[in-house]
Amino acid sequence: MNYLTYSYLLTPLHTGASSQAGNMMGIARETHTELPYLPSSSLRGKIRSVLETSHPDDAGGLFGERLKDGKQPTEGEVWFADATLLLFPIASYSHQYVWITCPLWLSRWNRWLRDDKLDLLIQTWRDTLSKTREDGGKSAIASVKGQQIYLQGARITAEEIESIDPQADCWKAFAKIPDGNGILDLQHKLIIVSDSDCGALVETGLQREVRVALKEDEKTVAGGSFRSEEAIPSETVLFFPWGLKPSKSEARTDLVRASLKNTLNDKLQFGGLEGLGRGWTDNTTVEINHHRGA
Repeated sequence: MNYLTYSYLLTPLHTGASSQAGNMMGIARETHTELPYLPSSSLRGKIRSVLETSHPDDAGGLFGERLKDGKQPTEGEVWFADATLLLFPIASYSHQYVWITCPLWLSRWNRWLRDDKLDLLIQTWRDTLSKTREDGGKSAIASVKGQQIYLQGARITAEEIESIDPQADCWKAFAKIPDGNGILDLQHKLIIVSDSDCGALVETGLQREVRVALKEDEKTVAGGSFRSEEAIPSETVLFFPWGLKPSKSEARTDLVRASLKNTLNDKLQFGGLEGLGRGWTDNTTVEINHHRGA
C-alpha cells in the first residue's frame, strides 16, 4: 500500500546543512536542481522516534531492528522518499504574497497521483511557458487577478499571464492539500511559472537569518560567532510518498501501522533548530492508486 503525505510548513524549516560557505549555514539541496528538500532519512528518523515513544516494543518490527547486543539489523516494513517542493510562498508587492509552482514540481507530484487528465494539463502548461511571445507563449499561468503582478525581483503584466480555468483538473487534486487553517488560497493566489523562473524565485524567497553570540556581561559580539542560517519559509507545501510492505508479523505491527497513519495526519516537527520552533508541519496523508486514472 502506497501513500502521499502533504506537509504544510507552520514555521520555517531548516533541513540541515549540506554545505557551508563562509559563515552561511546552508540547507539540504538536490544536487542536480539546487532546490531545497527534506531528506527521507530525516523524515524516517523523526517518525520512528515518535512511534518508539508510543510503541517501544513494536516500532522495531515496522522500521527494522537496529544493530544491538550482537544481533544483526533487520529489514523494515515501511519506506519513505524525500519530501520535495510543491508550492512555495513568494512576497508580492501587488498581492501581499502568492504561491508559485512549476511544471517540474507538478510532474513530480503527478508521478505518484497518476492522474491522466492532470498529466495533460501540466504538459499544456509546460508548452505554454516554453513558447515565445510571438508563438503565443506566456510568462505565467495564474489564478491571481490584476493588471500586473509584482514579485520579488519580477514584474508580470496581464498580457504575459494566462488565467487558470476555475474548472481545471488541478483543483480537485489541490483540494486534498492542508490549507494552513484557511491561509492557503490557491483559487486566488497561485502562479505557475517556468522551471528556471521558479528556481530563481525560490532562491530569492528562502528565509535567511543572521545569528551572533554575545560576550558574557557585555552586549558585544564574541569573536568568530557570526553566522547566517537558511530556512524554507512557513506556508510552503512539500510532499513525500511512502509505503508499507506486507507485514511479517501482523500481531506485532498492526497497532504501530495504525499509529503511523495517525501520526502522518497530525502535526510533526522536522529538521534542525527544534528549540527555536523550526520545522513544525501540518500533515495530511492520502492513499494513492497503483494504476493510472482520472
